[in-house]
Amino acid sequence: MTKHYQNEITKLKKDILHVTALVEENLRAAVKSIIERDPVLARDVINRDIEIDNFEVELEEEGLKILALYQPVAIDLRFIIAVMKINNDLERIGDLAENIAERAISLARKPDMPVPFDLNGMLAKVMSMVKLSADSLVDMDPRIARNVCEADDEVDECHRQTYRVVIEELKNKPENTHYLIDLLSVSRNLERIADHATNIAEDVIYMVEGEIVRHQNFEIHDDLA
Repeated sequence: MTKHYQNEITKLKKDILHVTALVEENLRAAVKSIIERDPVLARDVINRDIEIDNFEVELEEEGLKILALYQPVAIDLRFIIAVMKINNDLERIGDLAENIAERAISLARKPDMPVPFDLNGMLAKVMSMVKLSADSLVDMDPRIARNVCEADDEVDECHRQTYRVVIEELKNKPENTHYLIDLLSVSRNLERIADHATNIAEDVIYMVEGEIVRHQNFEIHDDLA
């Protein structure tokens, strides 16, 4: 292939890493806005999502242009397909971070009450998954990616426990309904973010090894947990 083609591939990798950093930063701010009950920070998250959306469109156009002009094969084809799928998952994480920021604004308007489940623990697990999925992409490391896939089960269980706790709280304290529904929405958005982080990890494995690993079971490596 030509030098121009290689430059296009290099630019595509650089751009997907840039979008990854933007999404991770905005999610981190959304999480902080929940913990600190900061509506100003939450509005910043919402306003920045348009930048992520624009990059997502530009990157998809880049990938389609390379496919059309150069008709890549083998590992390059795998790379471009995986990047385009990862790009879509990153945009969805950005949207879900925006949803969390909207809930942060709503919660900040309500009296500060105890959270009846381990929200901080769930936030930490999901942020770790997103960071590790980004690390696996940067380092092209399928071992890290497999660790992300395994962690998804833990977040799913956190959300199931949250749902059970919130339902019980709704029965006992119906006057807190709006507050509890906001919290449940945060949990649901976090669970969906974990799913998208898992998708990214699976695509990294496909990109590096050419193996489709959806619906497989994984074991956590102790040195990566």
